Amino acid sequence: MCYEFFHCCSAINRRKDTPVIESSRQEATNLPTDPYADPKVWRKAMVKYQQPSRAKASWQLINTLLPFIGVWVAMYFVYDVSPWLTIPLMILAGGLCVRLFIIFHDCGHKSFFKSKRAGNIWGFITGILTFTPYQFWHWEHSIHHATSGDLDHREEGEVWTMTVEEYEKSSKWLKLGYRLVRNPFILFTISPLYLFLIWHRFSSKKAKLSARLSVLWTNLGIAAMFTTGILIMGLKKYLILQLGVCVVFSSVGVWLFYVQHQFEGIYWERKSKWDFVAAALQGSSYYKLPKVLQWFSGNIGYHHIHHLSARIPNYRLQECHDAEEMFEAVPVMTLRSSLACVKHRLWDEENSKLVSFKYLKEYRAKQKNAA
Repeated sequence: MCYEFFHCCSAINRRKDTPVIESSRQEATNLPTDPYADPKVWRKAMVKYQQPSRAKASWQLINTLLPFIGVWVAMYFVYDVSPWLTIPLMILAGGLCVRLFIIFHDCGHKSFFKSKRAGNIWGFITGILTFTPYQFWHWEHSIHHATSGDLDHREEGEVWTMTVEEYEKSSKWLKLGYRLVRNPFILFTISPLYLFLIWHRFSSKKAKLSARLSVLWTNLGIAAMFTTGILIMGLKKYLILQLGVCVVFSSVGVWLFYVQHQFEGIYWERKSKWDFVAAALQGSSYYKLPKVLQWFSGNIGYHHIHHLSARIPNYRLQECHDAEEMFEAVPVMTLRSSLACVKHRLWDEENSKLVSFKYLKEYRAKQKNAA
């Protein structure tokens, strides 16, 4: 039971224990996938955006990593004036850490640099800075891309989501654990910290040896980073600053992932009916953020395109979205409408929609009448 509890609290379900957009489910299914139903057609449309740019990638590293270091230097000096004055700087550093994670993410997809060696080097470095093992995380993430929207494969790299029927058949302890992990406070504060600071320090026997070893090397890199920070700043100052940055980064990161796959009109189907293009365009949100937040989040709001073609680097996602006709009818989720996503708790397979726990009363009444 202890394992199950912490498994829930990670918010990202690695194992197969179980598995607002301003439009309706019906509207979302009317996306212009034809003539893109033919893989040859949409793949040809995407390929011209898959070419990495060394200049753009290098500039993105410079305009992210140097400010990140600069903010840390500022926090070091400001802390001695007043720890409270470092809070805005912690938020800024956390935002830059989110952007570093997107670079890390793209390196793993081999889309950031044309050079595989450069991608692996910077993927490993940004992995240390974001507390995430490079090869192991991308092993998990590849499973997410291959099974997103597939109800029969809610495995590695997913937000733990039960169907209504699964929840009703669960034990009272599993129900309690599920309710805890789907509580917004735990889901977006405690779980993210646990995920990045603790859960990522361990691997899975299902992964290849190289992926498992990447966890060890990342842990050693993090230990070296902590040692250096403590020697320079002192134990108390460094831990307070690092924890503050981690709170912002991890919470925002989990929020972004959550709203990209837990929104009104989301696509989920059983394996026999699952379709890759539909899962990409209807199962991944277009999160239209204000420009400043789009910059900090590395264009990951164009998540529908990313799932359709993961080889497109983040710095070309908007270009692709604006140029291709197939994305014109993709439902848009704004910062304001995305707040409604927190009410989603369970998947109602019968009606193909996400529902809150309040729906259970209605569901149980239906089951009672049917009996």
